[in-house]
Amino acid sequence: MSADAATTAPGAGFGAFVAAASAAGRLVVQPRMGFGDPDLMRTGLACTRAATAHTAGTLTVDSYTRVGALAAARAAVADGARLNGYPIAAHSPDTTRAVLAGLRGPDFPVQVRHGSARPEPIIRALTAAGLDATEGGPVSYCLPYGRTPLRESVAAWVRACELLAEQSAVTPHLESFGGCLLGQLCPPGLLVAMSVLECLFFAQHGLRSVSLSYAQQTDATQDEEALLALHRLAAEFLPAGVEHHVVLYTYMGVYPRTESGALRLLEASARLAVRAGAGRLIVKTAAEAHRIPTVDENVRALETAAAAAALAGAPAPDRAPADSEVYQEARTLVETVLGLHPDLARALPLAFARGLLDVPFCLHPDNAGRTLGFIDPAGRLRWARTGAMPLRPDSGADTSPFTSAGLLSALRYVADRYDQEPADGRNESGDGRDGRAAVTPLAV
Repeated sequence: MSADAATTAPGAGFGAFVAAASAAGRLVVQPRMGFGDPDLMRTGLACTRAATAHTAGTLTVDSYTRVGALAAARAAVADGARLNGYPIAAHSPDTTRAVLAGLRGPDFPVQVRHGSARPEPIIRALTAAGLDATEGGPVSYCLPYGRTPLRESVAAWVRACELLAEQSAVTPHLESFGGCLLGQLCPPGLLVAMSVLECLFFAQHGLRSVSLSYAQQTDATQDEEALLALHRLAAEFLPAGVEHHVVLYTYMGVYPRTESGALRLLEASARLAVRAGAGRLIVKTAAEAHRIPTVDENVRALETAAAAAALAGAPAPDRAPADSEVYQEARTLVETVLGLHPDLARALPLAFARGLLDVPFCLHPDNAGRTLGFIDPAGRLRWARTGAMPLRPDSGADTSPFTSAGLLSALRYVADRYDQEPADGRNESGDGRDGRAAVTPLAV
């Protein structure tokens, strides 16, 4: 962490840390990082803290733990097997405290990231180790990742929220993963609505510090509209006294294979975060298309994003949220779900059962699967089919059958754009300023 980093009062939580950074004009950057070996996990956190950036730390859990296979996680720890994340429920609280000792503090909070539809063991393990920040959601960590019935996930997340809310040393923090459903090819209105709905769910079950997520998509102008819509809808719908900020994820889909393309995409996400007033950015590395990144590659990503954010300057003072298409779609969906039942633990499953919420390309049994997104000729994500959702499909959508070749082209749209060298030497960032003309978008 750089010497001029904003400071947070002792005892303050994760949300207060981000708020202090935002007040000081600093973007918080955070890796996705998790290692099974406690010593390597500690090294990763130490290097994240020492990066030339305003950072938050991450403990990303392993696949065994996220699906509840705790016996397998414990066996892997006992055997010294290499895991793809930190098995927080298999290690003792003392082991996790030793990983964090001397690193985690008011100016370097650590968040547990997991991907679990049934997160209670993870919540118990992180709170036992003195941690107070995590993420996920009853929908966003259920539909994309497995076949856990949605009602079971919702019930498990009710219990998880209540467990986390009992944390008393600081204000516990919970981030919705709702803005990242399937990572790509989902028009932003649904992503924004889901993030708002999950944060409302968290608040209904005791949380008073939340963050609303959004994953960078195919068009920077549309992404900016989505982030501004998140700010506005949070202010309109979250109860008074619920602390919140917006977190942006660097693109979650197929990643550029070239280092230059990957770094340009990361820099574009940092500039987008600054322009739209996000408090935090989850970064990706230049190695994403090839393998799990090393600690050094994560640090480079953090420092690259921080430098791009610093060069971007302050957000424009006139960035008042407008009634954009994204805002209107998201508000319609939020109001529709809230109109089903005031308790979101009942309203969310009902909305999916009726197809009023319907995630494109999602194969979960509780998802209707009657919607379809597409990339229009300008690069924006739009609706080709909306099923039973209270939204209109785009009048310009291609009505021909959606083929596997079309899907693959759409999935590679962002990666191909950033891997392509600029034809005329202009800025190739594709961030909506002066670079997009160098690339011809694909309509699917």
